[in-house]
Amino acid sequence: MSYLPGPRNLITDVKGLRVGNAQDDTIRSGSTVLVSDAPFTCGVHVMGGAPGTRETDLLAPDKSVLAVDALVLSGGSAFGLDAGAAVMDALAADGRGFAVGPARVPIVPAAILFDLVNGGDKDWGINPYRALGDAAYRDASEDFDLGTVGAGAGAIAGLLKGGLGSASLTLPSGHTVGALVAVNSLGNVTSDGRRFWAAPFEVEDEFGGLGAGMPPSLADTFRTKRELFERGNTTIAIVATDAVLDKAGCTRMATTAHDGMARAIVPAHTPMDGDLVFAAATGAKDGADPLALGHAASICLARAIARGVHAARAQQGDLVPVWSSLNA
Repeated sequence: MSYLPGPRNLITDVKGLRVGNAQDDTIRSGSTVLVSDAPFTCGVHVMGGAPGTRETDLLAPDKSVLAVDALVLSGGSAFGLDAGAAVMDALAADGRGFAVGPARVPIVPAAILFDLVNGGDKDWGINPYRALGDAAYRDASEDFDLGTVGAGAGAIAGLLKGGLGSASLTLPSGHTVGALVAVNSLGNVTSDGRRFWAAPFEVEDEFGGLGAGMPPSLADTFRTKRELFERGNTTIAIVATDAVLDKAGCTRMATTAHDGMARAIVPAHTPMDGDLVFAAATGAKDGADPLALGHAASICLARAIARGVHAARAQQGDLVPVWSSLNA
């Protein structure tokens, strides 16, 4: 029995998960929220050299917090961390969070990407990310759009427009694995502008069905976004499963999932990227093989990266082309 996508081919094929997006086309940025029906176990692994995060120390296996209430991915660099605060407030208002006497304290780790030099109007006065985080939380659903939405709304992936991507796989054991990613990488996701590095893992022509291109020369590999912008990078992702995992198991799955990022982005994990992967486990199904979970998570993440760029839409004032314009 082979691994096949779930019915949506989205991270929400993991039962109980929902994703919400909000974006502002004027500032060319946005926020994405992953929430669940109940708190879930979570781990994180950072491989980029320039991360921006909130509450990630709590996810280490030796720390006391056992579960989180939501995860946030956001544009806006450090300004975008306010989206996590808004989601925390909204969860508390809904009665979610760790009980501390009469108070509820939701645990909402977050990661941000740098999209401050993408052509949008950043003279916003009041930080817009609190409103974007709240709107994304209110928008959470099992079905959601890919491409120029949420945390991927202002993303640039190498020399192409980036975006929000997602994918899923159902394992022979019956467990489901999914990925959600905002692709804003320094490196490129295609070998020649058309063919995705993730092509060997593509399912049912989900990002064009063009196959893999020839490997570039070392000089071509370094034709990246650095030619256009300085320090405007970072790919941030979530992989999730319905398996039973503790925090150490989630951390291992997040670590392995980085293989998918390296398969889909060349080069990946550079000093100018803050590449980060969260891993979430809802604990609905026991008996999973950790090796299979990690392998599936890496494949899902590679596919999700390609799908996010494949789905990006053109907008007036774009600084780089969208994939579809090269393949019309």
